[in-house]
Amino acid sequence: MPFSFARYKFQLLITAMAVLLLAMAGCGSPSPEIVGKWQMSGDPKATVWEFSTDRSVLIGSIRGRYSLGDNNRVKIQTPYATMAYHMEFWGDHMILTEVNGAKLAFNRIK
Repeated sequence: MPFSFARYKFQLLITAMAVLLLAMAGCGSPSPEIVGKWQMSGDPKATVWEFSTDRSVLIGSIRGRYSLGDNNRVKIQTPYATMAYHMEFWGDHMILTEVNGAKLAFNRIK
């Protein structure tokens, strides 16, 4: 008996819709955890990093853009550099870990 797509049309339609919905969910708004103003821990004069809902970032006086990836990754692009980090959050604390393992610790500014 030859294989017929018509026989599985409904299952294929449901599968395609599920894939489309998952893809659309990945294009949502930024993680609410990262949005806000952050200052490096331990130094009250450290540069403030401000992440906005429109995916813009302000690091001191340098403007840039950020994008979120899977597995809690963030990529920050400025006119001077592109940086990639792994993000960890707990309460008002954030750790950004660079690819080489260096960590930047931040506290949320209220």
